Amino acid sequence: MEKSLCMLAAVIFLGGFSDALINDPSTDSSLLNNSTTAGSVTVELQERSRPTPTTAQTTLSSTTSVRDKHLDTKNTSQESEEENNKKEEETEEDEKTELDCPPLGLESLRVDDSQIQASSYQRSGLGPHRGRLNIQSGIEDGDLYDGAWCAEYKDQHQWLQVDAIYHTLFTGVILQGRNSIWSWDWVHTYKVQLSNDSVNWETCMNGTEEAIFEGNQNPETPVLGRLPVPTVARFIRINPQTWYFNGTICLRAEIMGCRVDDPTDIYASERELGSKDDLDFRHHNYKEMRKLMKSVTEECPDITHVYTIGKSYMGFKLYVMVISDNPSKHELGEPEFRYVAGMHGNEVLGRELVLNLMQYLCREYKKGNQRVVRLVTETRIHLLPSMNPDGYEDAYVKGSELAGWADGRYSFEGIDLNHNFPDLNNIMWDAQETAADKSKVSNHYIPIPEYYTKEDAMVAPETRAVISWMQDIPFVLSANLHGGELVVTYPFDCTRDWAPVEDTPTADNAFFRWLATVYASTNLVMANPDRRICHSEDFQSHNNIINGGAWHTVPGSMNDFSYLHTNCFEVTVELSCDKFPHASELPIEWENNKESLLVYMEQIHRGIKGVIRDKLTKQGIADAVIKVEDHDHDIRSAADGDYWRLLNPGEYKVVVWAEGYFPSMRRCNVGMEPHPTICDFTMTKTPLQRLKEIRAKGGKIPQDLQLRLRALRLRKLRASTKAINRRRESQRLQQARKARSTGAQRA
Repeated sequence: MEKSLCMLAAVIFLGGFSDALINDPSTDSSLLNNSTTAGSVTVELQERSRPTPTTAQTTLSSTTSVRDKHLDTKNTSQESEEENNKKEEETEEDEKTELDCPPLGLESLRVDDSQIQASSYQRSGLGPHRGRLNIQSGIEDGDLYDGAWCAEYKDQHQWLQVDAIYHTLFTGVILQGRNSIWSWDWVHTYKVQLSNDSVNWETCMNGTEEAIFEGNQNPETPVLGRLPVPTVARFIRINPQTWYFNGTICLRAEIMGCRVDDPTDIYASERELGSKDDLDFRHHNYKEMRKLMKSVTEECPDITHVYTIGKSYMGFKLYVMVISDNPSKHELGEPEFRYVAGMHGNEVLGRELVLNLMQYLCREYKKGNQRVVRLVTETRIHLLPSMNPDGYEDAYVKGSELAGWADGRYSFEGIDLNHNFPDLNNIMWDAQETAADKSKVSNHYIPIPEYYTKEDAMVAPETRAVISWMQDIPFVLSANLHGGELVVTYPFDCTRDWAPVEDTPTADNAFFRWLATVYASTNLVMANPDRRICHSEDFQSHNNIINGGAWHTVPGSMNDFSYLHTNCFEVTVELSCDKFPHASELPIEWENNKESLLVYMEQIHRGIKGVIRDKLTKQGIADAVIKVEDHDHDIRSAADGDYWRLLNPGEYKVVVWAEGYFPSMRRCNVGMEPHPTICDFTMTKTPLQRLKEIRAKGGKIPQDLQLRLRALRLRKLRASTKAINRRRESQRLQQARKARSTGAQRA
């Protein structure tokens, strides 16, 4: 029997060090004197939410998506919600759970640069600190931020070494090639070596031979190599053996391992990171997400309401939870807030944070937490945890470590939803350039362009659903939760004249910067001045906020559309360097973002708000235009005449216009406190004689052509959506009949 480090760790792993030595007669007593022995230890394994491979040489294979199991083509529009839910649950295979170790944290940056060393490296930009799974390079090769560790020499003596600091049960290695648009480099095969002192090393064995692990066949696909025997050590080395014939030794890595508890360490519990909130910290697929949302509504039925805004291409419902003291309807004067997560399906942290937020608000409201009670009673909060459920299911199947940088990012049709909204920016800018009087060009409520409403337009069903949602509810403030960086971006996302990078501010630039700063300054990771940059851009030099166009241009973004087509202000929050954090990291991420999520919602109560009424009837006036002096962006009142205008502290001249009424003006003062200034307006209709004169001349009462066009385009968009859905459902039914017919013939 091999008297090696691997064998020793296997004994520890399978039953405890001392018990195994007593009960296993094949264990040689000389193991007690092995220099790598760590003494009596306890190994705590973390539970994973999905199965993982079990061989030493494992590659990422193509897998039938779980979403295919959700789709029941027998469902028709006549079936009830309960029947649909039952069918979805019956057709989904239950996920099995197994014990496995989480990542050490190369990707999430929990492993410090000082813990990573290498035998050699080509230059600082390709040093060992860059050998992190999914790290992204700068645009130019040769800078400080290239996309891998690359050895200076091309031989089998090169290695990348990680110091876990503590004794760790190593279970596997995940490898990628180099991220570069100029070079192709990856490792085909490698060995794994382990040590307790970084001087004496032993190669992991596969039986009587040194284990050879399969690496990569392309630069991006992560490949997991499971150690034949889980092994306890402090240091681990990746030793490349072969590599891409036309490249060099370059790799990005993650190490899987469980820290081994030392019973003599009295400070171990103080170092444990997590959350004191008892929330459901794990990754939730579609079925589990729905169960969690149902459990929250059952726990807090008086303040929660769940509804759907549409379906994804594959038929997953886009669920939204409302949390408010009167959740089922809009209340006069109460602002509407939304969090949207999962626009990119593989950026999953936002999804879990939104689900955590549902639980947190429910439970803290019941406890009487005054801050939460105030939020719930004064705000109507809408939470959409998954805008792109099709993409999420793709990423979920592969898992938090094996889902690559882009797996699941796009919709089922291959559409990037963050580029899929109408580009209203250039419509407005083009009109301003050709107009004789720029002040006459509309700066808000810009209608959807005609081409966008057609059935053959490349508009995802998820995007169509969100646009209709925006039209139906008078949202005031929103945040779009993404992942892969640590920064908050604010509109405009699209640049003028298609410049790749250019600061492109809105008329509300000062308030957008405030909104972004509120989130970034209260986020525990962003606010840490000593944190490491995620990939290649140092957003700390911008205080962790940046204008979207100054980062990179994004025509057709949801942020810009929300600002130009509705009254809602929206920013994008890049929540973490790791798009798909391991489940074990979710409690920490909740603590990093909890205060930010709460304080950002509270900003909806800054500025002015009020109700615009008819002087005689006292009825609210819908679609009245609210103009703020020196702010070239107007908003409109909601159906009941209430409005909300987000503003920084100061005194403002506010003018209200409505069709058939004389304009009304007031001066409104906004204070420093996060409470809105009430600024109501009463409006007087124009004289009846004037209307008679207009009619006598054969004219018509003036109408807001922009509103008419906006409503017409929305009707066309909804009509084309219905036609597409009917056609898609018909195709599904035909496929189901064909499948049943084929099955009957075979039987």
